[in-house]
Amino acid sequence: MYYSSGNYEAFARPKKPDNIEQKSAYLVGAGLASLAAAAFLIRDGQMKGKEIHVLEELSLPGGSLDGIFNPEDGFIIRGGREMENHFECLWDLYRSIPSLEEENASVLDEFYWLNKEDPNSSNCRMIYDRGQRVPDDGAFTLGESARELIKLVLTPEESLTDKKIEDVFSSKFFTSNFWYYWCTMFAFEKWHSAVEMRRYVMRFIHHIKGLPDFTALKFTRYNQYESLVLPLVSYLKDQGVDFQYKTTVTNIIVEVEDGKKVAKSIQLKKAGLEKELSLTEDDLIFVTNGSITESTTHGSHDSPAPINNRLGGSWKLWQNLAKQSTEFGHPEVFCEDLPSKSWFISATMTLQNADIEPYIERLTHREIHSGKIVTGGIVTIKDSNWLMSFAVHRQPHFKAQKPNQTTVWIYGLYSDTLGNYIQKKIVDCSGEEIAEELLYHLGIPETKIKRYAQNSCTVVPTYMPFITSYFMVRHLGDRPLVVPDGCVNLAFIGNFAETKRDTVFTTEYSVRTAMEAVYTLLNIDRAVPEVFGSVYDIRQLLSALYYLNDEKKLTELNLPIPKLFLKLGLKKCKGTYLEELLKEAHLL
Repeated sequence: MYYSSGNYEAFARPKKPDNIEQKSAYLVGAGLASLAAAAFLIRDGQMKGKEIHVLEELSLPGGSLDGIFNPEDGFIIRGGREMENHFECLWDLYRSIPSLEEENASVLDEFYWLNKEDPNSSNCRMIYDRGQRVPDDGAFTLGESARELIKLVLTPEESLTDKKIEDVFSSKFFTSNFWYYWCTMFAFEKWHSAVEMRRYVMRFIHHIKGLPDFTALKFTRYNQYESLVLPLVSYLKDQGVDFQYKTTVTNIIVEVEDGKKVAKSIQLKKAGLEKELSLTEDDLIFVTNGSITESTTHGSHDSPAPINNRLGGSWKLWQNLAKQSTEFGHPEVFCEDLPSKSWFISATMTLQNADIEPYIERLTHREIHSGKIVTGGIVTIKDSNWLMSFAVHRQPHFKAQKPNQTTVWIYGLYSDTLGNYIQKKIVDCSGEEIAEELLYHLGIPETKIKRYAQNSCTVVPTYMPFITSYFMVRHLGDRPLVVPDGCVNLAFIGNFAETKRDTVFTTEYSVRTAMEAVYTLLNIDRAVPEVFGSVYDIRQLLSALYYLNDEKKLTELNLPIPKLFLKLGLKKCKGTYLEELLKEAHLL
């Protein structure tokens, strides 16, 4: 397996791998990583669909990319994923998946046309004081702390492996708008991994300009289950892929033979019965180890989501694999002892009438039911004790929505503090109480809050005990390599597998690890697209410097060099290509 960039490799079709007719595949889990792996096995590995078996412990596919309608409680979205134009592996996949919405088009075509016609942006990223836009919304307000970000990028990853974000930034950094934008957009908290923070900064350096107003982002037409999962599942079923639901894989027995690690059998439970499937070296197995949405519970408008910290099937499977080899990672790093302040709760609000809509539209300056972008991403409530955010995506967000319904996704980043209006922790709140807290921050008169929360909406809270597990401080080896050294027929896929440079909690990471796994085990002679290299592009670096400092010129910055040296340096640059680059970046 190797990496490349550019159209030469991107448009090439690989030859059929050797002995593919003798091979089969088992995919543990039916999340995006497994579905993508199945598609790559078919498209690039030229494996017959009937030889591919997806083993899923739940009754439906999609993993964390969900979006469902519960007749009793209403619509439920546990979360969403922001996407961008340089998710190279994701778009490599979806260029080949037929759209369910547009005739004779791929999912990529559909997504591309939609975001060209209705480009994303936010007219209000952050509010405070009961529904007022923060006066300096749109500015990063980093000041001298911009240097700390530069220092983080310049620090080698191996020097940060045991460090938290709060270990590498000053207290002043955490008061900046940049941090509020960053932590609420990506769900970072101060005790999370400095390694992952650095990866994010480097991975998305080309989007620094578009972070405050979300012009960097792109979204699907509907929730990601309907827009991304269903087309992929439909394609795989058409190819004959075997889906086995309510099937829990409990262990995979791996033996070492002459330095090779070979998966010999799969132990599973189905319909209450224990079974064991024997494997040969030609039977490939792809494991999604760990899950951020496993053990999820749902509350209702009248009751909180039950707190549940029990490990589910994917975590237990990873534990059993880790007992067999240290190269299979350390799941306890990610699933044990998460701080009580961590994000655990999200909620889906369904507006049943127009009572609440004007309070949202006055922030967005957009009609909610236009079919176009509304908030453009989350709106963060800066003075919320829960650090609450909400988002209204294109409506309808579900195909089953009625014309007068609006879905709103809500989450609180802090779980151990009392609300501003509701004197409870968010983990202890019913849907109605979460609604009251949001309505208070939207500026709805207190005399109307209770009535609107009871009669104008329904809210379903969701408790997710492992939702920020990806970001816990880690060391090299805590996540297994996609294909650990010596593995012949076993690969790890998804966001708890280790690959270079890319960032977790993204659809791209799931698809990238799937692609790397398939290409490695089948020795496919086509490059995996490398992570977009904007961090190596001097134009992007200069642009980021300009916008991180709130559009100041080079001469206005407090650089760590004497002013005289800067003046002499700029004089030397006059009439050169460097001067041209500095002008293009607005630094001169």
